Amino acid sequence: MSYSSEVKNELARLEGQKPCCEKAELLGVLRLSGALVLRGKNIGIHFSTENAALARRVLQVLKSNYPVQTEVVITRSRRLKKNNRYQVEVIPDSNVAKALQELQILPSGEDERQNLLRKACCRKAFLRGVFMAGGSVSRPAGDYHLEIVTENEELARLIVKIMHGFSLSAKMTDRKNNYIVYLKGGDHITDFLSLIGAHQALLEFENVRIVKDMRNQVNRRVNCETANLNKVIRASVLQVACIRYLQEHGRYDLLPEKLKEAAELRLRYPDISLNELVEYTEGTVGKSGLNHRLKKIRQIAVNEGMDISEYV
Repeated sequence: MSYSSEVKNELARLEGQKPCCEKAELLGVLRLSGALVLRGKNIGIHFSTENAALARRVLQVLKSNYPVQTEVVITRSRRLKKNNRYQVEVIPDSNVAKALQELQILPSGEDERQNLLRKACCRKAFLRGVFMAGGSVSRPAGDYHLEIVTENEELARLIVKIMHGFSLSAKMTDRKNNYIVYLKGGDHITDFLSLIGAHQALLEFENVRIVKDMRNQVNRRVNCETANLNKVIRASVLQVACIRYLQEHGRYDLLPEKLKEAAELRLRYPDISLNELVEYTEGTVGKSGLNHRLKKIRQIAVNEGMDISEYV
């Protein structure tokens, strides 16, 4: 089961919702993936999903809030690895039209949708509905990405507006014939999951994110230390090579005494950093002074004809 399915299953099993929030959630589901069915003068509703928990949720909310007749048809795709598809059918009659008018899916004399979404709890429920019907979220082990897909630009802009009202940095883009409302970043996704009531999924997301962040921190630290170690080794190898070059070309004995002391110290301890090398000077020279002497030795070796390109 995908992480998106786990989140939707949790949301579809939420209990104790107020009637106004149930209707707002139903509005989100139907606006995103519901369809109207005309039969004579009456109107019905068709809703289809591969998520059994969501199909039960839609059926339950419809029957508990409206006096409508419903039926469920289950079909199985013949294509490989395709799941069952659950089709919730609301049989056309006059009660369906009244329900659709209350949800503002059909026009009425009043702006009922504005009334339906006036409360913060109902706007959260609406976001829960549109996510269950057309949303997806990547597993926290990978890139952080959550999106809601709709063919309706007006609906996409409404979703973005509601998300912005909850301080979520939602953005919108178009892809072929669809409009995508999306969130990037772990913080915004966890805020959204908390907002719509997916608390169990939120805990899983946070646990994986903490482990992932810790692993990334360890990797960054290891990479940093490895880079520093490589830098120390390259510098030491170059310094030793310069000293050996001067010895082989009879120039070493002509070095000033202070440079000889630095050279002998480096030859004695070729594998340590400059900071550690300073400790063996017994306080006679500091880090900058020792570094200056070793650079001077390198410059002399270069002036004597040494090619240091392979060491840089």
